[in-house]
Amino acid sequence: MLKLHELKPYNRATKRRKVVGRGVGSGHGTFSTRGAKGQKARSGSSIPVGFEGGRMPLHRQIPKRRGFTSRNTKAAVLNLNDLNNKFKAGDTVNPKVLFNLGLINSAQEEVKILSSGTLLKALTFEKIKFSAAALEKVQKAGGKIS
Repeated sequence: MLKLHELKPYNRATKRRKVVGRGVGSGHGTFSTRGAKGQKARSGSSIPVGFEGGRMPLHRQIPKRRGFTSRNTKAAVLNLNDLNNKFKAGDTVNPKVLFNLGLINSAQEEVKILSSGTLLKALTFEKIKFSAAALEKVQKAGGKIS
């Protein structure tokens, strides 16, 4: 048989707000769940985020990082000497091959070759940038750039 103390509301999907300040007998009377006295017990009180009671806030105590950080990633730099030691004549040089040989940190990295040293072999380059002097040396050695 149905009993009064077993009755439940049909749906409690919406959360009801706590009713406070309706007398001592309600269990939320007198201070209405605000504690005793203090800044947060008063009506209309709002404390800004990061406010620490008047002392110097932590975000103002810590030294700031100064300077400029670019959104553009820097290319991995290689010299012509590095290529002489690792490749044979006619080999293809691309970021994936350079990564597999351990010359760069990532296969997705942009690679730029500088002119330090001389290139003694004709190599084929793919997806690689060159400095003007390095480009001249590569073409002199018979290298192809695609």
